[in-house]
Amino acid sequence: MPSSPEDTNDHTDHSDPSGSPESLILHATDNGVSWITLNRPEAMNAVTWDQRERIIALLAEASADPGVRAVVLTATGRGFCAGADLRGSPTTGDRVPGDVARTIRLGAQRLIAAVLDCEKPVIAAVNGTAAGIGAHLAFACDLVLAAESAKFIEVFVRRGLVPDGGGAYLLPRLIGPQRAKELMFFGDSLPATEAERLGLVNRTVPDEELTATARAWAQRLADGPTRAIALTKQLVNASLDADRATAFAAEAMAQEINMTTQDANEGVASFVERRVPKYRGV
Repeated sequence: MPSSPEDTNDHTDHSDPSGSPESLILHATDNGVSWITLNRPEAMNAVTWDQRERIIALLAEASADPGVRAVVLTATGRGFCAGADLRGSPTTGDRVPGDVARTIRLGAQRLIAAVLDCEKPVIAAVNGTAAGIGAHLAFACDLVLAAESAKFIEVFVRRGLVPDGGGAYLLPRLIGPQRAKELMFFGDSLPATEAERLGLVNRTVPDEELTATARAWAQRLADGPTRAIALTKQLVNASLDADRATAFAAEAMAQEINMTTQDANEGVASFVERRVPKYRGV
């Protein structure tokens, strides 16, 4: 189990983080969009225990807040997230069997699950290097935008480690087992354009256009039928593990639930009346 960030070969300062979780994970809500920004650029945004807990809490708040209709996850500096920095985690003395598995379950896996389970669509705006759990944090998002300078690294094998944070779950579902194994066995740096070609990234944009593109995409989502998008997200995520009968039953039930929303009624009414719908997210 590493005690330092799953970093790249960049010579960055990985000293113990200072500052409050609120300063290391910035948050603002703008026009129905919750912006969650990793703000530890001197460490390529390697995530500490406190930062991880704040991200999880903010995603849960986004799910519960009707005023939030989309989420953008991004970062400051040259890195999106260089991995996990465990030096800020609580210590319980000497390690005993079961400690590592428990740390993974309660740490990296909870973080990835928080993104997958968020009831609002989550966009990753990847501004730089995403390594280890940082790459998985991006891949767990519903839509991935990447700056041209960004790169993705399954860095675990470089440290003699097994991928965690849901990597072996996410990658085969996104790009198939053979490509996933290639990335995980070799740990090579994957440029953003190549990640887009493989299907890990929705779109690669010039660095200076990343924030504007993320804002435009997030606003489109925030202006859409929020509950229908949430149910669609659940259906797509669940379908990867379900047989056809289960998937079809879930689809029918989702449609049943969605037809009780005001937005569904507005969508039908706007079609009949030949006008642009005005969704309220309820």
